[in-house]
Amino acid sequence: MDAKPVLVEVARALREHGLEAVLIGNAAAALHGAPVSTVDLDFLIRNTKTNLRKLEKLADALGAVVFRPHYPVSGMYRVIRDDDSLQLDFMTQIHGASSFNSLRSRAVEMDQGPERIIVASLADIIESKRAADRPRDRASLETLERALSQTKKADESSGPRSPEARKRTRP
Repeated sequence: MDAKPVLVEVARALREHGLEAVLIGNAAAALHGAPVSTVDLDFLIRNTKTNLRKLEKLADALGAVVFRPHYPVSGMYRVIRDDDSLQLDFMTQIHGASSFNSLRSRAVEMDQGPERIIVASLADIIESKRAADRPRDRASLETLERALSQTKKADESSGPRSPEARKRTRP
C-alpha cells in the first residue's frame, strides 16, 4: 500500500487547521528509511484547549470522528474514518520525551508531495520506544537502531550540511 496519498491528505489538513503536530512512531521511522510498517499515524501535539478544538475541526475536514480511548497512555485522541479505516492517534505526551518543544526542536520537515510534515528524529523515536518498553516496541528496536546507525554513517560520509540541507525530502 502506498501511504503517500494519506500523508499528503493528513499534512494538508494539519496545515489548513493550523495544528502543529510531530509525526512519531513507526510511520515516522519509515520516513527516515527504517524498514518498518504500521497501520496508523501517531502524532505528538501540545496539550491546549485550542489544539483540541483544531483537532475536532481537522477530524471534521477528514470526514472522521475523534475518540478518547482509555489506554495506559494518557492524553490520547484517536481520529478514525470508517470509510477507509484511516486511524490517526494524537498524543499530548509520550514516553521518553520531556516535552513537545524538546521533541520538535530535533524534528525535521519532510516533503510529502506538495505538503510538508514534521517528523520526529529517529533517535527520539527509538528513545520513546525504549522508554515505553512494550513488547511491540522492543521488537522493533534492533531494526530502528540499525537504521539510525546507517543514517549516521551516510551523514558522516557526506560531510557537514547547512541547516536548510538537513531538511530531508523523502518519498
